[in-house]
Amino acid sequence: MECRLETGRTHQVRVHMASIGHALIGDPVYGRTRPEHRSLLNRLNFARQALHAAHLGFIHPYSGAHLAFDSMIPADMQALLIELAL
Repeated sequence: MECRLETGRTHQVRVHMASIGHALIGDPVYGRTRPEHRSLLNRLNFARQALHAAHLGFIHPYSGAHLAFDSMIPADMQALLIELAL
């Protein structure tokens, strides 16, 4: 799923996803891990929220420059996505 944020409000993605019944896998605050996912998370040693910022961008507050940063999906999340697709 792709989410585009308008603000940097704390927990924004987590709260909104949980409110529509799709809490993030591994989110201890806003969602409960489904029983069918527990064994997979344990097997993969995935002990965090399944949340990744692939692209971040903002306007620098002093220089006014547009800054953008991209980040590849970490290996542990790639493994999780592969297993969930099976």
